[in-house]
Amino acid sequence: MQCSWKAVLLLALASIAIQYTAIRTFTAKSFHTCPGLSEAGLAERLCEEGPTFAYNLSRKTHILILATTRSGSSFVGQLFNQHLDVFYLFEPLYHVQNTLIPRFTQGRSPVDRRVMLGASRDLLRSLYDCDLYYLENYIKPPPVNHTTDRIFRRGASRVLCSRPVCDPPGPADLVLEEGDCVHKCGLLNLTVAAEACRERSHVAIKTVRVPGVNDLRALVEDPRLNLKVIQLVRDPRGILASRSETFRDTYRLWRLWYGTGRKPYNLDVTQLTTVCEDFAQSVSTGLLRPPWLKGKYMLVRYEDLARNPMKKTEEIYGFLGIPLDGHVARWIQNNTQGDPALGKHKYGTVRNSAATAEKWRFRLSYDIVAFAQNACQQVLAQLGYKMASSAEELRNPSVSLVEERDFGPFS
Repeated sequence: MQCSWKAVLLLALASIAIQYTAIRTFTAKSFHTCPGLSEAGLAERLCEEGPTFAYNLSRKTHILILATTRSGSSFVGQLFNQHLDVFYLFEPLYHVQNTLIPRFTQGRSPVDRRVMLGASRDLLRSLYDCDLYYLENYIKPPPVNHTTDRIFRRGASRVLCSRPVCDPPGPADLVLEEGDCVHKCGLLNLTVAAEACRERSHVAIKTVRVPGVNDLRALVEDPRLNLKVIQLVRDPRGILASRSETFRDTYRLWRLWYGTGRKPYNLDVTQLTTVCEDFAQSVSTGLLRPPWLKGKYMLVRYEDLARNPMKKTEEIYGFLGIPLDGHVARWIQNNTQGDPALGKHKYGTVRNSAATAEKWRFRLSYDIVAFAQNACQQVLAQLGYKMASSAEELRNPSVSLVEERDFGPFS
């Protein structure tokens, strides 16, 4: 009996030893860094013999430009589109909105917003993984053999308008302008486009269809992604002036107010206040610097970028940890000191950037500006935009309405 008891004890001890050895072996093989990776700056990657987890092991950088309409987002998008190692998509969430939300609701109801955001997050996750087939769920009519001519603003993406995705006649390094791309490239082959995406180290997406950074938390915390959010903001008074000029029918009553000096009784003030409310909520979260945004969030004022585009672009690329491409620097030089009349498209980017940022001061009456200041005073103060106290001050370009603020990245 005594021998039997000892035998059982010895077997138990042997079992414990075997399990301990297995655990040590698993830990060592799964989580140690590989020799030589530290020198290459890839120490966070696991060795090939370790198990595969659903994590972003390649550390491809996923960039999201979070903006609103007429805030300078097309310009910021080009800062990434011009980089040769970035795969850039212009407003792919347009397809989600166009498919899921009936036009008459314009996404106003809570149900529409919830559905839209859920579908948008799923699509963004897939696109950052270069799974362009997922986009087919939202393209009308559906692509045939993964080819389509219905990608929204395809021409705004350099990669989608150059070889091998597009094969136009001309030199091998030819990149077509947006209008030419649509006519000369033919159908977009999503299989070839996905391969071009996978060949690049970074993916950048611009959207004006997500209200705030709070709506992105699930993506920011997703270990499969290396998401960095660039939140672009602009003085709401400037946004209002730009929208009134660009979307003349939708903002007809604001223009009527400017022309007659009388505020229309049926003016849709939410066209202004929604912008301010979304900014206030999102920026409040960003400036509180919650742990889940650490190293993931940078607030950029359009006015700072317009006044010193190269310096601000260097700061943005520094936050992302991506070397600034010479093509980007040349594009900035060519597109921030030009004649705005050369930019014929309403989303064009050729302009004198510093002058463009101040143009709203001569496009709105003081009555409209005073109304906007009262409706948006919280976010104006939050973002460092000064109140114009009179029509004279509003029109005086020597009086700055932008405070000097350092909105550095949350790193």
